[in-house]
Amino acid sequence: MFILVNLKAYPCDPIEVATAARDVAEESGVRIAVSPQAADVSRVADTGVETWAQHVDPNGHGSHTGSTLAEAVAEAGAVGTLINHSEKRLKLADIDGSVQAAERAGLETCVCANNPAQIGAVSALGPDSVAVEPPELIGGDVSVATADPGIVTDAVDAAANVDEDVEVYCGAGISTGDDVVTAEELGASGILLASGVAKADDPRAALEDLVSGL
Repeated sequence: MFILVNLKAYPCDPIEVATAARDVAEESGVRIAVSPQAADVSRVADTGVETWAQHVDPNGHGSHTGSTLAEAVAEAGAVGTLINHSEKRLKLADIDGSVQAAERAGLETCVCANNPAQIGAVSALGPDSVAVEPPELIGGDVSVATADPGIVTDAVDAAANVDEDVEVYCGAGISTGDDVVTAEELGASGILLASGVAKADDPRAALEDLVSGL
């Protein structure tokens, strides 16, 4: 299982979370990555933790003020990026462009989608992975794997029907080791979470709990 921790714009210490994630990953053997704000990518990457961007734009070099350039986050130390998170929605053509920009920069890609139908659509764009995240459960206390396990299994099937090489991650409400185990049992190969770690009083303890059943 892959655990991807999105720090969003929460008022947490990205270095504290990154260091905890690095240490728990090394001790448990579980792949863990941290996705900080763009301004923090370089210093998070310097901790040695696997680092992902929260977003890249579909453009290349040029007159694109305010854009997040895939090559820039890669140079800063990111090895992957989220695309089309529920809080940073894109049109399908721009998702395609962002996937291509990320691939051009050598970044691994995870495209987020709300439901299995959208998972099938974005899987056709050739990302490395997709994450199913019902918006109503994001940031809540109930995981999608518990609230509606059919969404996860249907998402896994939808991606496989389009491209068997696209991995499916489970997001929205994931916060405990039991949630991770349930997601794995439903066919997900990773999880995407945020507040369960970023807003935790003890990020290391939260991460240790997440990997406890793996």
